[in-house]
Amino acid sequence: MVFSSLSFLFLFLPVLYLLYFIIPDWRWRNGVLVAMSLLFYGWGEPVWILAMLFSTLVNFYCARALTHTASHHRRRRMLTLGVLASVSFLAYFKYSAFFVNTVAALIGVTWRMTAPRLPIGISFYTFQVLTYTVDVYRRKARPLDSPLELLLYVSCFPQLIAGPIVQYADIEPELRQRTVLPDDFTAGFQRFVKGLAKKILLANLCGQALEELALGQAGWTVAGAWMGAFLYGLQLYFDFSAYSDMAIGLGRTLGFHYKENFDFPFASQTVGEFWRRWHMSLGAFFRDYVYIPLGGSRAGTARTIVNTLIVWLLTGLWHGASWNFVLWGLYFGLILLLERFVLKNALLTAPKLLQYVWTSLLVLISWVIFYEVDMTQLVRHLGALVGLGVTGWIDTTAFSVLRTWTVFPLLAWLLSLPTVPAIRKRLPEKLNEALSLVLTPALLLVSVVFLIGQSYNPFIYFRF
Repeated sequence: MVFSSLSFLFLFLPVLYLLYFIIPDWRWRNGVLVAMSLLFYGWGEPVWILAMLFSTLVNFYCARALTHTASHHRRRRMLTLGVLASVSFLAYFKYSAFFVNTVAALIGVTWRMTAPRLPIGISFYTFQVLTYTVDVYRRKARPLDSPLELLLYVSCFPQLIAGPIVQYADIEPELRQRTVLPDDFTAGFQRFVKGLAKKILLANLCGQALEELALGQAGWTVAGAWMGAFLYGLQLYFDFSAYSDMAIGLGRTLGFHYKENFDFPFASQTVGEFWRRWHMSLGAFFRDYVYIPLGGSRAGTARTIVNTLIVWLLTGLWHGASWNFVLWGLYFGLILLLERFVLKNALLTAPKLLQYVWTSLLVLISWVIFYEVDMTQLVRHLGALVGLGVTGWIDTTAFSVLRTWTVFPLLAWLLSLPTVPAIRKRLPEKLNEALSLVLTPALLLVSVVFLIGQSYNPFIYFRF
């Protein structure tokens, strides 16, 4: 089930709110939320609930065990067991075929392993259950008293499928007790509707334009290559940031306060700034649970370089078991090192427009690497950006898409920048409140109308 579906909007969500708010006791509310979250996840893949339950239970008892012993070695064993219980599922489903087939190719074996079907959201909930055990091990947070509370943290449906990745220490108090005030519910629902509109009216339309472009199917042109990168970047941003908006909004209506996941990354003036604004929960996870434990930047330049490349190699692999994601991760790792150690002073003193152009071009190129899973197509697409192997500057398909969609992508690009917040900041507070009251039902209505009429409604991050 996805948020941008009629079954979620008009069946699942009303039933959830009815059951959730008629029950006064928080323990029973937690039970309702767990049951509805498992229904949400199992709507399309009921069998994979067992993997999530197993990982949750093992980590619950490992965390309890490591808090009831003073032995350092036993604590380490319990931590290792909990981590392995979670990572083993992720390793098998997401990476086993990739590594087996890579080794087979290297030694000349023709047999290839068929990749198992990837359970939806496994990358996100695996990281969350890991933060629980690690945070308890570090004594950063207290262990939960009941497996049901941990299952609520892991399976809570707003952030289950695609994040944001919620660290246990940030959400621990609200798992036990939380309050939903009318203003919180209203603000949360408004945030949800904003995300829904962003998904239906922006991400989906960018995706439709990209499909019409039919990249590489009839040869490559320079205009087609750049348009493809531009449209895919917008689709990816609006798709994922929309889900984050909806997750944060739904969480708030239920009493949870999740941290922000996007902060207008396309307004960035360096690649480093871009990654402080894009998928911030993933960056925070790798910083807190990989980069800093590896030593961070405390052990000199050489170690900083190695740690940075390790983190970005893992970041690439987290997105998918494919060589293009490995290249994508290393690409950003190298650029960040270049900005930090070589171009830092030059970037800081360069004109703002030049900084913006630098960042935008490098990010656009990264979307090509991210998009093209087939390595041959990747090489062709990258070559087409600079006029290599092309049939011309523009073909009839690219021209048709450009003519049909010119205004919309430019509007979408403007909305990807902090344009609307800047305008609303200048308006009186009462006018902003009135606009919210009018725009929320209007956006909901328009989104539902589009949803009924659209056959194109994918969610890109399901495959991660």
